Amino acid sequence: MDLTTLVRQGEPVRLAEIDPGFHAGLGKGEVADRLAVLGPRLAELTDLLFAAGMHSLLVVLQGRDTSGKDGVIRRLLTHINAQSCRVAPFKQPTPEELAHDFLWRVHAQTPARGSIVLFNRSHYEDVLVVRVHGMVDAAECIERYREINAFERALHRNGAIIQKFMLHISDEEQEERLLERESDVTKSWKLTVGDWEERKLWPKYEKAYQDALSHCSDDHAPWRIVAADHKWFRDLAIVSALVDELEPYRAAWMAKLETQGREQVRLLNEYRANAGATEAAK
Repeated sequence: MDLTTLVRQGEPVRLAEIDPGFHAGLGKGEVADRLAVLGPRLAELTDLLFAAGMHSLLVVLQGRDTSGKDGVIRRLLTHINAQSCRVAPFKQPTPEELAHDFLWRVHAQTPARGSIVLFNRSHYEDVLVVRVHGMVDAAECIERYREINAFERALHRNGAIIQKFMLHISDEEQEERLLERESDVTKSWKLTVGDWEERKLWPKYEKAYQDALSHCSDDHAPWRIVAADHKWFRDLAIVSALVDELEPYRAAWMAKLETQGREQVRLLNEYRANAGATEAAK
């Protein structure tokens, strides 16, 4: 059962018609039970990805402030071996980054074969924030969509498994979470006046998101919209989607590891035979 809304390339996206409070009729207990099964499966699959070294995994997380990007990352890191995974956060570009094309800083952070990278925000900021604030016009955005699609195709051709998640929360839930941060000393440091200013621009962001999702979703790099008002459901939806995406690769990864294993056993037996012959000749 797909717990996310899969975006088909070119199809119009209307975020207002997608319920951010959706939870598939599941309760917290049922979600916990499912995660208890899916979490180890994700751990096994990502370990196989790491060991086989045939593919990489790029997980892109986008969403409004407080939509849960950090929370999703914490959840995924409970299931993924730290030696194969890292997080790449994208903040305001530095002067050096601005002196290059907008994909320059992103390409350097993409995963090598056998590794996993979680993007906390991403290259899509350059068709979202910059569009909302009038730094690029509609025509430039169309060109950037094409460049993003070509960039992601190139990653895919080189073995990247790309999964992109837009965390969709309601205006009311975001306000509640921002207010909660004010009273929590462990979270209030995240607050800025800009958080509240950006809330006023949500209609513009909604339009920018809808266009980006529609133009930049493909079979090899799909966008999935995740209902994120319920944190417990949001995490299940993403873990479930990743397991479903990685499972078809299992057979190829296992086949490569079995071949490698047989070769290593052959070499080990050869080494032992040679060592035994040398010892017997003494």
